Amino acid sequence: MMRILLTGMSGTGKSSLIVALRGRGFRAVDMDEPGWSEYAPDGEWIWREDRVRALLAEDDGDANADADGRALFVSGCAINQGSFYPSFDEIVLLSAPAAVIVERLASRTNNPYGKDPAELAATLHNLETVEPLLRRSATREIDASAPFEQVLRAVLGLVAGELRG
Repeated sequence: MMRILLTGMSGTGKSSLIVALRGRGFRAVDMDEPGWSEYAPDGEWIWREDRVRALLAEDDGDANADADGRALFVSGCAINQGSFYPSFDEIVLLSAPAAVIVERLASRTNNPYGKDPAELAATLHNLETVEPLLRRSATREIDASAPFEQVLRAVLGLVAGELRG
C-alpha cells in the first residue's frame, strides 16, 4: 500500500483534501480528528504514536484501505511527525502564501482554529519557522493556493500509476 503524508500549515487545505479523498473511496486519515493527536505535557501538539504506528503498519489489502488496497493518505502537522517519515512513500508539503492562509483561516467553516488572534499569530510564526523545515523533508511540494480541484488532481496524480498498476 502506498502511504502519503499531506502536511503544511493550517489553512493549506489538508482537511478538505482528506474529505475529498474519502469521497473517492480512499483510506484517508486527518490527524486532527479526535483520537489521533493530543497535547503533550509541554503543550506541543503531537500525534498519538501508538495509533499512528498501527495505522502505518496496516497490510496491503486491509479492509480499511481504498477500493484497490493501494493507498493511504494521512494529513497533519505535529512536532513528532518526522519520526514517521520512513513509513511514508511520499511526504507532500502543501504551501500557500501568508495572505492566502490568513483569508482561509478567517473564512473557514469546518474548523474554528485560526480565528483567535493568538492562533493566527502562531500559524504565521510557524509559516516562517516550521514550513522551511517541512520543505527540507518533503519529497514534493504542491502550491495549495491553486484552485482546490487542481490541488486534488495533483494529489491524486501521486497514486495514478499505482492504481493502474
